[in-house]
Amino acid sequence: MRYEHVCVEAVAHRLPLNVVTSDDIERQLAPVYDRLNLPYGRLELMTGIQERRFFDHGTLPGQISVQAAHAAVKASGLPLEAFGALIHGSVCRDQMEPATATGVHAGIGLPDDSLVMDVSNACLGLLNGMCLVADLIELGRIKAGVVVGTETGRGLVEGTIDSLLKDQSLTRKSIKSAFASLTIGSGSAAIVLCHRSLSHIGHRLIGGAFLSDTAQHDLCAGGVESDVHGDSRPRMETDSEGLLRAGIALAERTWQKMKAEVGWNNEDVDRVFTHQVGKQHRAMLLETLKLDPHLDFPTVERFGNTGAVALPMALSMGLEQDPPPAGTKLALLGIGSGLNSVMLGIECGTGR
Repeated sequence: MRYEHVCVEAVAHRLPLNVVTSDDIERQLAPVYDRLNLPYGRLELMTGIQERRFFDHGTLPGQISVQAAHAAVKASGLPLEAFGALIHGSVCRDQMEPATATGVHAGIGLPDDSLVMDVSNACLGLLNGMCLVADLIELGRIKAGVVVGTETGRGLVEGTIDSLLKDQSLTRKSIKSAFASLTIGSGSAAIVLCHRSLSHIGHRLIGGAFLSDTAQHDLCAGGVESDVHGDSRPRMETDSEGLLRAGIALAERTWQKMKAEVGWNNEDVDRVFTHQVGKQHRAMLLETLKLDPHLDFPTVERFGNTGAVALPMALSMGLEQDPPPAGTKLALLGIGSGLNSVMLGIECGTGR
C-alpha cells in the first residue's frame, strides 16, 4: 500500500471534562473487592491507567464528532467545496440507523456530493477510514476528506461496575474478563487528508500495510444483552492475556510488512503513535518491534483506552505539543480486536 499524492493536512481532538480515577472505580467496587479479598490499587497497577475521562450523561458521539471534525476542517485551511468524503469511524455511534456520519456531515456543512458513511472495525475504524479516504484521493475521485470518531465509554464502564456489584457468583478468576472494560475512557479525534496539490504543510502519507488474524476474533467481544444485565448499556468480555499475546504477534508481522512496503528501517522512524490499552501492552509492543519507547507518545495513563480514537488523539496531541520538523517520519501502529492491524507511515513536509 503506497501513496504518491496524499497528505495528512490536519488532526484535531476533543477531550471530555469529567475525570474518573482508577481509585474512584475501585471505591465503587468496594463490596466486590472486600468479598473476593482483592488488593486495592490493582487496576492502576495492572494497567498503568491513573484516570480516564467521560462526557456528560446523554452525550451522543455525533455531537462531539461535529466539534472535532469542524476543528480539523478549519485547521486544514481548505475550502469546504474541496471535501468529497466524511467517514465516521468510532465504535460508538448515535444509533443503528442512519449512519452517524450523516449528522456530522450536516453539522459541518460539507458538500452534498460527498461520500458519507460509518466504518466500524473495533479500535481500527479511524485508521481504516484514513485508508479509504487516501485511496479515493489517490484514484483522483476526491480532493479531500475528513475521518472522525468519538468514543463515549461511560456506559460500558458504569454498566460493568453495576453488573459486578450484582453478580454474587463472581470469583477471583471470573472477574478477570471484566477488568479490560474498566480501563475504557472517552474522547474524540478527526483527521483531514487531501491531495498534495492542495496541501499547505506537505505531511505526506507514504503508505502502510494491514494484516489480520481472525482466528482470534473471540478474544474480545462486546455488545448489549439486556435480558442478562437488565439495561441497554454495553458489556464486554476480554481474554486480556490471550489478546495481548496474539495482538503483539500480529503487530510484529504487520510491522515487518509495513517497513517493506514503504522502504523504512527501524532507524528511519523518528516518532511512534500507538493504539494504547495499558502499560504492559505498550511496553511489550515497542520491545517486540525493537522501537525505542522514547519515540512513543503515551496517553493511556491519563485517558485510558479510548478505542478507535486512541491513536489519532495521541497523534493530534503529539503534533500540537511538539510540531515536527521537515523530514520527520511518523509511524502509526494500530491494532484492533478481531484481530486486525493497520500501520501507516507519514513523512512530514516543510509547508509552503
